[in-house]
This record gives sequence, C-alpha cells and structure tokens, in this order.
Amino acid sequence: MTGNAASLAMSLAPMAPAMAHVAPAALASKPLLAVENVSLRFGGVKALSDVSFDIRAGEIRAIIGPNGAGKTSMLNCINGFYRPSSGHVALDGVRHRHLRPSLAARNGIARTFQNVALFKGMTTLDNIMTGRALKIRSSFLRQLVRHGAALREEIEHRRKVEEIIDFLEIQAIRKTPVGKLPYGLQKRVELGRALAMEPRLLLLDEPMAGMNLEEKEDMSRFIVEANQAFGTTITLIEHDIGVVMNLSDRIVVLNHGCKIADGTPEEVRCNPQVIDAYLGSGE
Repeated sequence: MTGNAASLAMSLAPMAPAMAHVAPAALASKPLLAVENVSLRFGGVKALSDVSFDIRAGEIRAIIGPNGAGKTSMLNCINGFYRPSSGHVALDGVRHRHLRPSLAARNGIARTFQNVALFKGMTTLDNIMTGRALKIRSSFLRQLVRHGAALREEIEHRRKVEEIIDFLEIQAIRKTPVGKLPYGLQKRVELGRALAMEPRLLLLDEPMAGMNLEEKEDMSRFIVEANQAFGTTITLIEHDIGVVMNLSDRIVVLNHGCKIADGTPEEVRCNPQVIDAYLGSGE
C-alpha cells in the first residue's frame, strides 16, 4: 500500500464513536429518488457535471467530497432550490426537470441547512410546530377560533411535536427561545423541525458542523434512530469522514462537480480517486 493510501485508510477509518449502521434491506430496495445526468452551471462556472446516483428507500446515503465539490448544490437540485441546467431528478420513478421546493415538500422531502435556519425569537416547541404546517388541514379562520375539528387537529399536531421533543431529549428546552440555545442544541431543534414533517426523505446538510465530540455522538445516534424507528430515508453531507463511514450504507463522492466514486464505505475507502481527491497525489 502506498503512503497516501495508508494515510487515507487511517483517516477514513471510523474515527468518531458514532453508532455503526447497517441496513441490508435498503440496499436491495428500489430507488426512492434518482439523480439522472444532472449538470448545473452558474454562468461559465460548472457546479455539477453529468452526475448520476440513486437513493434507496430506507438507507442512509452520504455525499462527500472536498470543499467546492458541489455537495450542497446537489442537495439544492434534489429539493428544488436549484434547477439543473440539464438532467433530471426522478422521484418515485417520475422525472422532474425542476422539482420545486413546495412540490418536494409535499412529496415528503425535508431539509436542514449548513447554517442553522430557525426562528430565533420562537421557542423550541414553536419552531418544531412549524414543521407541521403542511399537515394542517383546517382553514386559517378555524385555526384562530380553535374549536371543534380545528382544535382536535391542533392537539394531534402538538402530540406529534411532543413525541419528537421526547425522541431528541430536549424536554428541558421546549419553552426556551432557540436564539438563547447553544449551537449544538439549535442543530438538534432544526432536526426536530424537519422530522415534524414526517418526511420520507430527509436531507441533512452538515448536521454536525461546529459540534464537539459529545454533540456529534448524540447527533449520530439520533440520525440512526430516526432511520430505524421512523423508517426515514436519509441523505447527508458531512465532513467528519469517521462519522460518515460509521453511519452510511452507501457513499457517493464528488470532486470539482463530478462523481468520482459510489459504493459502500469499504469500497469508497479503498478507491484511488478518492485518495487522490482528499490527499493529493504523492508523485
């Protein structure tokens, strides 16, 4: 093994004590979503070039790559924030050139962001309640009156939110404005808001960025448990490679907007193109 390969094997080995995850049934399932030859350009800049991969129902799928590889741009294409210059995103086998964010949300795709995007003046409880917005069937007027069916619906939504608060172990901060919370807890609240949508596919953009080791351990556990307990398919971008190797069923690797590898953690760990992308050539 070359020096670079040995170094990468060490750096890509499971480092953080995240929960190991195996979902063999997901690997045999049909794709929930497929990215088909997607390219994305901003003027003369190519953010993505002819990228294809799929996300299978029930799996944890990671997208990794060096800075500027196109990872967040890919998530933005998947949930409709960006419209691909060419190619398609197919959801449940139906191709979409432009899967608008509203349509993506209605079809069960939820998203968290690299930078926390919460309502800082609202409490933890109220922030997570906003994740139920698409589930509300009562008219705005009936919600104001809070009577009959509208009241029963509100009680049911609050019950769901309380379940998520218990699941994420944030009961003590349920009435705390999120702007007063430390960063790690804000990230957990953002995860809770996304889970409140009851998504089929949850997109996590660097869910552990800026966290200390203990916070990463907790977030890793919640991601695995959400996948297993709720059956949520998860796609995440994450720079902590040890965490990625422990959590993921499959990994797709981007570099300069191109796909350079796709497979199981072990296959990716040993891929020469991945070694070069992360460490550079030793020659």
